[in-house]
Amino acid sequence: MQNGISLYLGLDNTPEENMQLIETAHKYGIKRIFTSLHIPETDTAALQSELQTVLQKARIYNMEVISDVSPHTLSLLNLAKLDTEALQQFGISTVRLDFGYGEKEIAALSKRIKVQFNASTLTKELLDNLQFYQTDFHCIDALHNFYPREGTGLSEAFLQKQNKLLHAYGVQTAAFVPSYNRARSPIKKGLPTLEAHRYKPVSSAAQQLVMLETDSVFIGDSLPTEKEMKILADLTTDYTTLKIKCLTQNQFVKNMLTENIFTVRVDGAEMALRLQEGRVLCRGEKIYPEYTAKRKCGMITLDNMNSGRYAGELQIVMKGQELDKSVNVIGKVLECDMILLKYLQANSKIKIELV
Repeated sequence: MQNGISLYLGLDNTPEENMQLIETAHKYGIKRIFTSLHIPETDTAALQSELQTVLQKARIYNMEVISDVSPHTLSLLNLAKLDTEALQQFGISTVRLDFGYGEKEIAALSKRIKVQFNASTLTKELLDNLQFYQTDFHCIDALHNFYPREGTGLSEAFLQKQNKLLHAYGVQTAAFVPSYNRARSPIKKGLPTLEAHRYKPVSSAAQQLVMLETDSVFIGDSLPTEKEMKILADLTTDYTTLKIKCLTQNQFVKNMLTENIFTVRVDGAEMALRLQEGRVLCRGEKIYPEYTAKRKCGMITLDNMNSGRYAGELQIVMKGQELDKSVNVIGKVLECDMILLKYLQANSKIKIELV
């Protein structure tokens, strides 16, 4: 996945912090930078003094810089018109369009520079018109907006609907997750695309976007931590990582959980997600009764030696069940990751992180 960070010159961060942000992103192989050059609260003089240095650094690292294009943007670059060759020389490799450009003009632009749309506002009619004017869809992608004010973010259903529409035309989609290491001014409530992700950790929010078939994830806020950028860099469509509170003292079980990728069985059970590798991995190992308790949604269970041939049966509980002395409760999915369980289905791959 080609994920990204966001830079807001002349706003929250010092020039040194912005340069370090680019360095850290490069260290983890993050190749995309979103920047907005017309935020009203920006110190324009500071933005202008920093812009060339930042664009040069991104160009050295071969990073894609996505910038909105408006008369104000062009004036900052001392351009009288939208000159794609000049923009690319500056280091802006993708222009983000929202309003004011006709389909015929966009089709012509797509043959000279990569074009990005607001994925939240694109319609089938506009996409059909772009096809009519022979737009190069290989040079088109779409990034959902972020929403600074609480209560204004998108719903999961709407994002999923827009992703499906855009994918039907071969358009890749992206969206934002918040970071609260330094939430962006002036509202400082985070910059998520989905309202459900406000105040959620990057790991959970980003994974949900992947499970909603979003192709790329950006951290929206000003200064994510290095740990958050590593999470973004490690994000994959190959498996879902679930953070688990460990409830077992058995070192064999701990190692088993963290050293393997698990698969949800095809024959879906009503009460739980059954992970097919458990009994194979536990073969020959005596799993003694340890913590047997009433089972609640999100608990991880492992059948102990009293379960006979089911010893080693590994499950994620989806519906509450009574205490069973042959079933050990070995962990609990953290609350922030509970939202991910509903997307897991037959053949889903799961990686477990003990916390």
